Amino acid sequence: MNENEISYKIIWAAIELHKAIGPGLLESVYETALAYDLKELGFDVKQQVPRPFIYKSIKMETGFRMDLVIENKVIIEVKCVEKINEVHLAQTLTYLKLSEMKLGLIINFRTSILKDGGIKRLVNNLE
Repeated sequence: MNENEISYKIIWAAIELHKAIGPGLLESVYETALAYDLKELGFDVKQQVPRPFIYKSIKMETGFRMDLVIENKVIIEVKCVEKINEVHLAQTLTYLKLSEMKLGLIINFRTSILKDGGIKRLVNNLE
């Protein structure tokens, strides 16, 4: 399954989750619930994935943590904020670049209707 096919199923699962429990809970709640639902769909799901940061001769073992990594192809950043802003986009793009993955989704569960502005798709050399 390619990144686009995976993202379609992720978005469907996120919308179903949001319909079931609504907005207003902590990010960690949505992250855990979405991870559960995606595992139930048969995906390989990793939570709070640490990645080293390497710059020249500097190496930090845990430079950052990705909320969810699906099939080692798609990064999901779970948010529960008033609005997805530039720093969220920059963070996710950096995660994509440093991990060499091609697709990232920011899913903001605080919106009243998830499909209306609660999902941002970011790509890194995705064909």
